Amino acid sequence: MKFNKPQTLKEIASLINTDFIGDENFEILGINEIHVVEKGDIVFVDHPKYYDKALNSAATTILINKKVDCPEGKALLISDDPFRDFNKITKHFNPFIASKESIAESAIIGEGTVIQPNVFIGNNVKIGKNCVIHPNVTIYDNSVLGDNVTIHANTVLGADAFYYKKRPEGYDKLISGGRVVIENNVDLGASCTIDKGVTGDTTIKEGTKIDNQVHVGHDTVIGKKCLIASQTGIAGCVIIEDEVTIWGQVGTNSGITIGKGAIILGQTGVTKSVAGGKSYFGTPIEESREKLKQIAGLKRLLKEK
Repeated sequence: MKFNKPQTLKEIASLINTDFIGDENFEILGINEIHVVEKGDIVFVDHPKYYDKALNSAATTILINKKVDCPEGKALLISDDPFRDFNKITKHFNPFIASKESIAESAIIGEGTVIQPNVFIGNNVKIGKNCVIHPNVTIYDNSVLGDNVTIHANTVLGADAFYYKKRPEGYDKLISGGRVVIENNVDLGASCTIDKGVTGDTTIKEGTKIDNQVHVGHDTVIGKKCLIASQTGIAGCVIIEDEVTIWGQVGTNSGITIGKGAIILGQTGVTKSVAGGKSYFGTPIEESREKLKQIAGLKRLLKEK
């Protein structure tokens, strides 16, 4: 998530009431999670296990819960609760604005696009040309849709990420400040749910077709010309490369990659990253030919008994 204008280290430290290490005029351009950080971003870390990863990431400001040596060319914000203060920054620069109408005045809708009754379109949404948005679709703030996109009834774009920190008093939510981006010629079936990124974009690329009742978690990127069948659940931060086929009732772990042209057969649990150009089946996931051989072998053993 980028700020509307650059901020200084001192300004951000004052906002969240923390100490800092570095030049008070050090430039900060936005905030992001570790897997999408860029130069100018703040990243937060609150566990020693991940200190090195955060300090050596592309982020140039690290919001951290311990005073450590500051890497050259970077700055530190020292907080007793980086998770809390990361939320403060998100809410300050991307506050929730309640809608007053079904289609926000700030929404931009392209020529030839059809909006059916009972559709909600939030603030600063951009929709391209010749799209069809069917009844009861909800498109949250800041979502971006390309041309020739079809979205069927009851689908929701831009709900919050499922991201919580466990505390003694319960679960503390990480505020979502990202977007959903749908490229040209994408079809989404009925009752799909596409969560926004925590700080970046959840993206569905050009030409992909998604069936009914599919869930896509935060910050996931689905490539071009993929086919995804109904009742599939894709976790957050997954990368699905181009031309992947996923059949019904597949579930994935977070943070994995499915390679280009892979085929995931129905009811498979994608528990790890898999290479492209192959067919996979089962839980734990294996190449489908090998899995079917194992099942056949097990049947033979049972018959022999």
